[in-house]
Amino acid sequence: MTSNGLPMPFPVEDLPSQVRIHEVGPRDGLQNEKAVVPTEVKAEFIRRLAETGLRTIEATSFVHPKWVPQLADAEQLMPMLSGLDVRLPALVPNERGLERALALGVEEIAVFGSATESFAKANLNRTVDESLAMFEPVVSRARAAGARVRGYLSMCFGDPWEGPVPVRQVVSVARRLFDLGCHELSLGDTIGVATPGHVTALLSALREAGLTADRLAVHFHDTYGQALANTLAALQSGVATVDASAGGLGGCPYAKSATGNLATEDLVWMLNGLGIDTGVDLDRLTATSVWMAAHLGRPSPSRTVRALSHKE
Repeated sequence: MTSNGLPMPFPVEDLPSQVRIHEVGPRDGLQNEKAVVPTEVKAEFIRRLAETGLRTIEATSFVHPKWVPQLADAEQLMPMLSGLDVRLPALVPNERGLERALALGVEEIAVFGSATESFAKANLNRTVDESLAMFEPVVSRARAAGARVRGYLSMCFGDPWEGPVPVRQVVSVARRLFDLGCHELSLGDTIGVATPGHVTALLSALREAGLTADRLAVHFHDTYGQALANTLAALQSGVATVDASAGGLGGCPYAKSATGNLATEDLVWMLNGLGIDTGVDLDRLTATSVWMAAHLGRPSPSRTVRALSHKE
């Protein structure tokens, strides 16, 4: 709750008692900014996020600077975060990216796949099959080094080029990512077109394919204002890990119709109202997003940030 005791908690039956928030603002949020944020500001952003109680903060990406120049400073950033008692996963696209990450002591990595051919081509310049083949040695080498591996699966609910994405197609690629050795899979609504019924149907199909909710996470974008509704549907299906971005930062540089991620503050407000424990101090998180928005030169798109900061 916030300092004024709001929102009032009213627990709902059959929802998780705790939710782990996978904070993606420093990576997925800042990679979509037009301006490059100074490394020192990124490090301070992550430190402030850690002080809010967030325990998993995706720090950066070891992609080639040509493709994501906003995150070209991964080698400089990671040593600045030493000593933080939080999980600091990083995205890696290939074996070279993995080598760079492991050399810096990164203990959790993520690979980024697609449920559709069009986005695989746009994002990775490969087919779905080719991208999975590229990930296979990355995942096996990471696991051999003792690192945990998360798989991101984009375009799970709709694709800007292909339109609707069949549930069975998503399940097939998801199964293959798990078979590679991913310990967790984040289901991405990259362009924000999902609705609660669609979320429930996909999670049901995944469960029937042997992919249980305890190994799944959800990653919603709020393009059509459905992110919180979709999150609630996922919670009702047993998912207890939710990706979110402080202040609602981010989108996707390879899918122009993708607007901001679900704001962490909006998520925490809803979860607090449901009596679900996140361990996050909402007032402190709001202050952090206001601070970051000032560095970016624009207000946060998060409704909760705007409401709480306006009261101040």
